[in-house]
Amino acid sequence: MGELAIITFSRNLDIAEKIKKFTGGDVITYSKEAFKLAFEKYDSIIAVMATGIAVRNIAPLIRDKWKDPAVVVVDSGLNFAIPILGGHHGGNELARGLAGMGITPVITTATEVKGKESVEGIADTLGCTIINKDSTKKVNMALLETDVEVLHVKGPKIVLVDDDVSVLKRGGLIVGIGANRGVRKSEVMDAITSALSEINSGVEDVRYFASAAIKENEQGIIDAAASLGKEIKFVSHELINSIKVPSQSKAKQLGLNGVCEPAALALSDEKKLVLKKRIYGNVTIAIAR
Repeated sequence: MGELAIITFSRNLDIAEKIKKFTGGDVITYSKEAFKLAFEKYDSIIAVMATGIAVRNIAPLIRDKWKDPAVVVVDSGLNFAIPILGGHHGGNELARGLAGMGITPVITTATEVKGKESVEGIADTLGCTIINKDSTKKVNMALLETDVEVLHVKGPKIVLVDDDVSVLKRGGLIVGIGANRGVRKSEVMDAITSALSEINSGVEDVRYFASAAIKENEQGIIDAAASLGKEIKFVSHELINSIKVPSQSKAKQLGLNGVCEPAALALSDEKKLVLKKRIYGNVTIAIAR
C-alpha cells in the first residue's frame, strides 16, 4: 500500500493508535492543512471522522484518480471502513484489510458490488502497469455485464487496439533481496521463484534485482542474479534509509530501516509494493513496480 497517514481529531488519538498498531503508518492530528499535507506525501489515508468532514476536506484537493491517494473513512466507533476515493487504487484493499480489526468494509465500486474484478485489480494481480489508463472506464463498464478475455500477446509483435481495450505491460518488476550472510545461490533462486509465483509472475517480468549496498559482496545473491539472467543493483544506505517501509526488519541492528523492501522501492517507477516482505528460510523478498 505504500505510505499511510491516519488523520484524526485529538479526541480520537487513542483510536488512531489502535489502527496504527494494525496497519502501520503515521498518525496525524487533524488541522486545516492535514489533508493537504497528506495528499502531497502519502499513498493512502485513513480518516477517523465523519464522512462529510472528510469529503469537504478532500474535495478541493482531488486532481487525478491515478495520482490522488486512496482515502478510507473509519468512524470513531470502529464499525465501518468506507473508501471514498481511490477504491480501485488501494482504497478497497485497505478497507478490506481493516476487517481484521472487526471493522466492516463498505465497498461501493460497481465492479466489486457485482462480484467482478476491475482492470486495475487484474493489473495488480498480474503485476502489470496499465499503459492506456483512459481505456479502463469502458472496459470496467463492460466487465459489469460480461466476462472480458485477458489475452497474453508474446512478441515481437505490433498491437493495434481500440479505445475500449486496456493494454497491460509486464517487465517492470523490481525484486528486492535480503539474505543472511553466507546464503547459497540455490536458496536465493528458490526464494525469488516462490515470491514471483505469489503474484502470478515469472523471471521474464523482472527488470532488476535489488539489494542494499551492505550485500554487494554476498556471492549467493550475485550468483543467483547471474543464473537468472537479470542485473542486480545495490542501493546506497543513504537511499535505503530515506524510504519508509511497511515491515519491521532485523536490519535495524545494522543501522538500516530494511533491505528487500526499500531496495525494491528505490528502483521502482510507481513506488508501490505488489508483494510485501516474505521470508523464505535465509532469504527475504519484496517486489515493487
